[in-house]
Amino acid sequence: MISGTAVVQVVIPFLILLTAWLMPALAGPTLPFGVRTPPAHANAPVIAEQRRAYHWWVGGVGGAVLAVELVCCLAFPSTPLFAGASTAIAAVSTVGYLRARRAIRTVKHGEDWYGGLRQVVAVDTSLRTDPVRYPWRWAVPALLVPVFSAALATVEYPSMPDRLPMHYATHGKADRLADKSIGTAFTPIFIQLALTGLLMLVTWLVLRSRAELDPARPAAGAARHRRFVVRTAGSVMLLGACVNLGMLAAAWQTWHGTLSFFPAPVLAPITAGLLIVVAIALRTGQGGRRLATSEPDGAAGEPADPQVVAPDDDRYWRAGGLFYVNRQDPSLFVAKRFGIGWTVNFGNPRCLLLLVGSAAFITVLQLIGR
Repeated sequence: MISGTAVVQVVIPFLILLTAWLMPALAGPTLPFGVRTPPAHANAPVIAEQRRAYHWWVGGVGGAVLAVELVCCLAFPSTPLFAGASTAIAAVSTVGYLRARRAIRTVKHGEDWYGGLRQVVAVDTSLRTDPVRYPWRWAVPALLVPVFSAALATVEYPSMPDRLPMHYATHGKADRLADKSIGTAFTPIFIQLALTGLLMLVTWLVLRSRAELDPARPAAGAARHRRFVVRTAGSVMLLGACVNLGMLAAAWQTWHGTLSFFPAPVLAPITAGLLIVVAIALRTGQGGRRLATSEPDGAAGEPADPQVVAPDDDRYWRAGGLFYVNRQDPSLFVAKRFGIGWTVNFGNPRCLLLLVGSAAFITVLQLIGR
């Protein structure tokens, strides 16, 4: 009989595989595999060819990895293996992406796709003068779970065992116990609060990220950007709420002195959160390209010249388009060229502060968990 733990361990890698397979459809038509292309070449044969090759590669090799994961879960239902399978699937999709990107860029430069075109940067100043409001209603669940966890820990504290398991080995058996105290019993709540605070800070920053606007239709692009950042930031906060629920399930086992850890109650809400993120990403598309807008394509004041295109900025995307480095761009966060959400501008000096802060955050969590 297949355990609930084994089912969850297959579901998470499957979601990662499904998201990777659908990734080309999430990007805009002028950003196939992270390569900036003019609209006139959005349907170039090489792009369609590389999409097919990517789907076959990710579906075939990634599917084989998932099949191995399923067999391992049937043979070892209590052993957590999903992390290895998820990493392998991510590596497979990255290889497929890099191959497709290299092939499209080769044809792009060989045929001089940008020859004779006027490259224009479009900016909507209303995104600064009237910034997107923080979606507090999306953040409420993530805030309520730590509050509920703290109340539950307060009620359970008198009946908790004198020694609490603080760490579980890979086989699910507790290998480190600690005396009951406010610090050890409330450690999961401290981690929940720290995680929620970090997510709220990051989502607040990305709400002010630079919009990717089509110079031929800037008003429509700005409207889509507003809806995109709210929905994507909201999905991140909902994922945070689900992760907090998973931590509460883990804490419940700790509070009752459980020496054999059961991962299914922990992984189930996290899996639900990933489903929410994937569903919202499929509905919106990267940058909001799938969202309808009330702004007509030919709105007043928008250029209709087909020779006007967005700048070819591939040179700022290093290491196969995975890292954005532009010292002239003041933005700290920019939309990913291939994927969901945002990435950091490594050319911005504030990036160093963000990296140091993230390292400090991880260190604090490790110290709290001791």
